[in-house]
Amino acid sequence: MTTTAGKAPIRRKAFSMEKWWGLVWVMPSLIAVMLFVYGFIGWTARVSMSAWKGLLPNYDFVGDDNFVALSKDPRFDIDIKNTAIFTFVFVLGCLIIGFLLAVLLDKGIRGEGFYRTLFLFPMAISFIVTGVVWRWLMNPAQGDRLSGLNLLFDKLGLDFLINSWHATPEWGIAAVALPAVWQMSGYTMALYLAGLRAVPETLREAARVDGASEYQVYRMVIIPLLRPITLSAIIILGHISLKVFDLIIALAGKQVALDVPSTYMWTTTFDGYFFNRGAAIGIVLLMSVAVLVIPYLWYTLRQERDL
Repeated sequence: MTTTAGKAPIRRKAFSMEKWWGLVWVMPSLIAVMLFVYGFIGWTARVSMSAWKGLLPNYDFVGDDNFVALSKDPRFDIDIKNTAIFTFVFVLGCLIIGFLLAVLLDKGIRGEGFYRTLFLFPMAISFIVTGVVWRWLMNPAQGDRLSGLNLLFDKLGLDFLINSWHATPEWGIAAVALPAVWQMSGYTMALYLAGLRAVPETLREAARVDGASEYQVYRMVIIPLLRPITLSAIIILGHISLKVFDLIIALAGKQVALDVPSTYMWTTTFDGYFFNRGAAIGIVLLMSVAVLVIPYLWYTLRQERDL
């Protein structure tokens, strides 16, 4: 009794020491995150409500004036429209192509490992490299200066497919989304392939025994089971589309017709020295991403709690 009672405080002390040592080891990371993430977010929020125009800082508080001015800015309206078009084409394209590729690989085709690597490889390339390559592929020049995809269409007799790509009025931003689809559809394929491999074969066989066709098996059994994968893919791809910057700069440069909030933030901050408005755009982007991510995190935590 005495020995046991004497050991209990030792175990509690050892546990306490382990806890404190663990805190000591993670403290540098916590400090770095608090300073370089949340600290800079707070500083950006403060600048977004200041009168800072020009190279010299001016922290005079102006409230939400910068956000009100931003909402009345015609260029920001173009940014919102372009972001909506880019997000729609990018997310939908990645989901459709990624799902179809995953279905093909799930059939156990010969050389699956090679094709899986081939489809995933574009993901390893940065958007800068993708933009540079696709700038040549989607060269809008026509006539005697055809090159890239337009030249390929001309050689194949598919002249009706020749177009101006990102130089097309109104819908040029949709062409910019094509390289992004090419780069990220392999990642979406990997998500769907993991989901398909997790579907028990017994469910598929049971549906086939009940007389369901292969199309009905996917529509009534597999696709509903893949809803969490689809939700995750939409959140991840939507998050990427809201922050796209390097692809547009590398592909088309700074064009108002292809402007999105991130490029507008760059030009208004570092070209025009309107640091207050640039910070306001950054906060709007942060809130837009939060609208996507926070509900997803809440849903995921609730699902884990219910398990």
